[in-house]
Order: sequence, then C-alpha cells, then structure tokens
Amino acid sequence: MPEIKRALISVFHKEGIVDFAEGLTKLGIEILSTGGTARALREAGIRVREVSRYTHSPAMLGGRVKTLHPRLHAALLAVRDDPDQMREVKQYGIELIDMVVVNLYPFQEVVQKEVSLKEARENIDIGGPTMLRAAAKNFPYVAAVTSPDQYPQILNELKENRCSLSEVTCLNLAMRVFQETSAYDALIAHYLEKETGQKFPDIINLSFKKQKNLRYGENPHQEAAFYREWIETRPGLSSTEKLWGKDLSFNNLLDLDAALAMVSEFREPAAVVIKHTNPCGAGCASHLQEAFKKAYSGDSVSAFGGIIGLNRTVDSPTAEEIASPDKFIEAIIAPEYEDQALEILKTGQKWGKNLRILKTNGNLARGKSDWEIKGIRGGILFQERDEETYIPASLRTVTKRIPTQKEEDELLFAWTVCKHVKSNAIVLSKDKTVVGVGAGQMSRVDSSRLAIGKAGDRARGACLASDAFFPFPDAVEEAGKSGITALIQPGGSLRDQEIIAAADRYRMAMMFTGMRHFKH
Repeated sequence: MPEIKRALISVFHKEGIVDFAEGLTKLGIEILSTGGTARALREAGIRVREVSRYTHSPAMLGGRVKTLHPRLHAALLAVRDDPDQMREVKQYGIELIDMVVVNLYPFQEVVQKEVSLKEARENIDIGGPTMLRAAAKNFPYVAAVTSPDQYPQILNELKENRCSLSEVTCLNLAMRVFQETSAYDALIAHYLEKETGQKFPDIINLSFKKQKNLRYGENPHQEAAFYREWIETRPGLSSTEKLWGKDLSFNNLLDLDAALAMVSEFREPAAVVIKHTNPCGAGCASHLQEAFKKAYSGDSVSAFGGIIGLNRTVDSPTAEEIASPDKFIEAIIAPEYEDQALEILKTGQKWGKNLRILKTNGNLARGKSDWEIKGIRGGILFQERDEETYIPASLRTVTKRIPTQKEEDELLFAWTVCKHVKSNAIVLSKDKTVVGVGAGQMSRVDSSRLAIGKAGDRARGACLASDAFFPFPDAVEEAGKSGITALIQPGGSLRDQEIIAAADRYRMAMMFTGMRHFKH
C-alpha cells in the first residue's frame, strides 16, 4: 500500500481544494504547490512549499515551464522497490512525491466561446497532463487525483489506513487519469480539425462521459450504460431533467431520442407517439391537446405502451387527455409542464407511478449539424446527421394534376414524418394526422400495403409519402385503388415515367423532392 508523505497540488478549478489540502496537512502530509493554487492555500492558512523551491528552478517563459523538471518527474517515476533507482534518488537528493492532485486548463470552456486560435493554444495544458501521466504510470507507488469528486474518498481512506492508499485505489485513479487525458487530447484534436476544415479526419477520437449505468440493454441479458457527449453541441437527452417516474431503460432512451428528433421538426404544436423508434402516430394542430389527440388516434392499438413527444409546454387539457384511463404511456418528453398538468400526469393515469416524465427545459431548437455514429463489427460508420428535410426550391409537381394548397401542406407534413420512419418507409396522413405507417419492410409495395391496411377507410382522401423513389408502379397503383389523392417521393427511378403515368391514371397529384431519407 503506497504511503502518502508528500503531495503536489496544482489545480485550475479550486472547488474543494482548501478542505482537501487541510485534511492532508492534518494527517502530516507535506504540500507542494504552484502559482494560484499555492496562493489560495496560503490565504486559507495552509502551509505550502513552492515547487520552485523544491526543484531549485524558477518558473520560466511567463509560467509556461514550472513543473517540467527532471527532479520533479524523477520523484514521481521512481520505482520504490528498485534498489538501483533508489540509489539514484539518494545520490541526487530527490525527495519522493507520493500524490499528485491536478486538474487541467479549461480548454473545453475556452473554445466554446468565440476565441482566436492563439488564445485557444494558450489554454492547452502541458505540465498538468505530464505530471498526471507520470504519476499514473507509477500507480503502485503514487496516487494521481484528477477531480474534486475523488477528494472525500481519498481522505477517508488515508484516515482509515494511516496515510496509505490501497493499490486498487491507485489503479482506479490511474485509469481515470488516462481516460481524462485522452479525452482532453481528443478535444484539442477536434478543435484543430474544425480550424483546418477536416470533416473526416484520418483518426477519430471519441470522448463520452458516463451519465449512468442502465439496468440492462435492449434485452435483459445485455449489460448497458448511458454516456453523454463530453461537449454537448445542442439539446439532447443528457441535458433533460427527469421530473417523475422510474429509471429510464435502454429502449426508453432510444425511443425518447426518436420522439425528440421528430417533434423538433415542427413549428406548429405537434405530438408524436413512438414505438420501437418508429412513429405509430403523429399530429399537428393549433393547440397541443388536439395535436396529441390526432397523434394517438393514428394507431391507438400500437400506441399502448408508447413514448410521447410534444413540442410545447404541456397544459392541463393536454395532460388530462394523456392521463385518461384508457391509455398507457411509458414516458413523455416536452419542453416544459404547467404545475397543474404535472400533477395530473403523476396521479391521473392508473399507471402513473410507472410513467416517466422528462422536460428539456424549454429548448427544442434544432442546432447546427452534428455527427451520427453507427457501430459495425470491427469499426464504425461516421456521417453527418440527416438534418435537411427538404429544399423548397427543389420541390416540383410531375403529374398532370397539381396538388391543392391543402394537399401540398399535407404532403410536406407526411414527408417530414416519413423521414423518421425506418426504411422502406411509407406514411399516410390526413388532416395532419398520421393514419397509416409501413416501416422497415423489404419491399416498398409491402410497406405501402401495410400503411394502407393500417389506415383502412381513412386512406380515402389521404396523402402518401415515400422515403425513397418507387422502383415500380405497383405501390402507386395500390395507392390509387385505395383513394389516396396525392403522393410525395424523391423521384429518380429508371421507371419514373411509368410511375408518373400510373399516378395520372388515378388522377393523383405527385411531387418530387429530389432528396431521399433512408433510415436503417
């Protein structure tokens, strides 16, 4: 067990450091320190020895070089049970250092603001990571402490073990060091990639921080955890607040993410019901209550046990609708909740104790494009997120009949929903209510038949959206026979003229977007 006699403390974020250093001093541990940390400790009445007095070398280059000194690093890297190294330690009069307490320059916080490359460069820490890596490499003899959340555990163990720490503790601290320094380097690399305009660098370093362990993954035999982005670029599930209910599961999080992505697309009040990451219902209206009623009515059988996404503050009428006893909802995500609405949701539904209620603190704004990662065996696929829904200038009518303004609005609603459905995807909508969805089928005509079958009589007078072009006229003919009046699709098939002719035979209007939305 490493005995701690001397600790070097050099921290940028000083939260909890005075109490920690005071606790070390009371245990008889000598404190070495530098610059602002030394001043803060002295002002608190803690006895401190300056690192420059320890190394017999002043700080140089405006403070750039303080801890990059062979005397200091020999004190950290010396293997205590190696007789040859211990003879050298004695020969050069090196006083061993048994603990390093360091956190790094705030590169992340600095570059999130508008700063010059020079200012960003000056906030790249060199001495801190070097000391931490040296201490972590030598973990059987040296403790490397990186975060205030570690201070209480370290002090307790030192008190219980007469100023010693177990090797297991030091190993865990070392592991944390390499996790944090690698993430720190990744942040710097990511910033420089943006500065140089690299979208797809030769090497990708991904940095995520664990938010929590999950009970299990997609299935009970799979272990799982939830990690958040080290730098969050826009609102997401890691920044939401859970107001009520049980812990979220792996599948809950996937469905909530799908709900959040979809309702963020709409400017008017919107609601979506998600099952297995697909929308089984969606609706837009002038009021949120009506939007939810539309969404739930799309497929009320599939909606049982679904996830609800809303893009407005939840009011009492909407909450009453959601909490009615004929419905079972797993989770709700919305920007905010009125106090009365929250009470209704907690107590109104007979399954209320199992309902999870999340809020995004008012922010559903769609941020700038970021990245999407899909794991495959032996690697990852890395792409920009599919943020562009359609380009108005690219929309064109290709049939003899031009859609009415109401049909065009309906087509764009269906198209927006279709973007969020697993391919092959077909969505039918009527009065801005999804009435039929065909998702994930191997042929487009099967997806069409499934969506039309779900819609039943509601297919007559509805509009249809397809996430990719129709390879054959068969799906268009199925739509015509069912009384669908208008279609929207990307276009681009070798048989486009046959498909247009089929739509013309049934006097359907059809628009091409010039953009597809595969979702695998």
